[in-house]
Amino acid sequence: MTPSPTFAVLDNVVFTSLTGRHAWLAQHQGHAVRYPADVSPFAALPDRPQQRDWNDLAQVTGPEGVALTGVGAEPPNDWKVLSRFGVVQMVTDDIDAEDDGEAVRLSTGDVPEMLDLAGRTDPGPFAQRTIDMGTYLGFRQAGQLIAMAGQRFRPPGWTEISAVCTAPEFRGRGLATRLIGALAAEIRRSGDAPFLHVAASNGQAIALYESLGFKTRRTTELLIVRPQSWSTVG
Repeated sequence: MTPSPTFAVLDNVVFTSLTGRHAWLAQHQGHAVRYPADVSPFAALPDRPQQRDWNDLAQVTGPEGVALTGVGAEPPNDWKVLSRFGVVQMVTDDIDAEDDGEAVRLSTGDVPEMLDLAGRTDPGPFAQRTIDMGTYLGFRQAGQLIAMAGQRFRPPGWTEISAVCTAPEFRGRGLATRLIGALAAEIRRSGDAPFLHVAASNGQAIALYESLGFKTRRTTELLIVRPQSWSTVG
């Protein structure tokens, strides 16, 4: 993909989503923003956050903590890091984007099945209102939801493909590839470019996305953190 100034919005992608097209979902305190817990565990701070920004984030963080990426600084001493792992951000200008007539558009009525599928396949965080973040498509067989994928972060000019998962007994049929292609087609029609994130440890998924035309843009850390004041909770 040809370098573009718009790449900068992917460096702190949660922040540029929550202060942009997902502002209607954002919970604010000062410069700190987060998604409602029943939408997504992600929160964000401005680039090079100051102590006051971390203090603001503490006001909207519960005992379960929040997920942070792209912060550019270690949490201060009054925060506890619960876990951390590498995440690969991938972009593409060479993907076979094509509508799929068999893919169905999922709605809030499908959420119980979506939660069940996500629980069995672990595609990343998925909650009761995650579907509010964007379009979700899926495949059904005999009425059963067997695969899905959807849209998550939406920084200016970009839409993320996320929650790509297939029931174990239906893998190997190219369902994920078809859903990614269908979502990419929809994203391009909207004028956006597709991108995605994948755990750095998930070599199989990275290989799949590379085969579809995605390329690694950067590798960053995802942190699960909470204020030390919550450390004795749970």
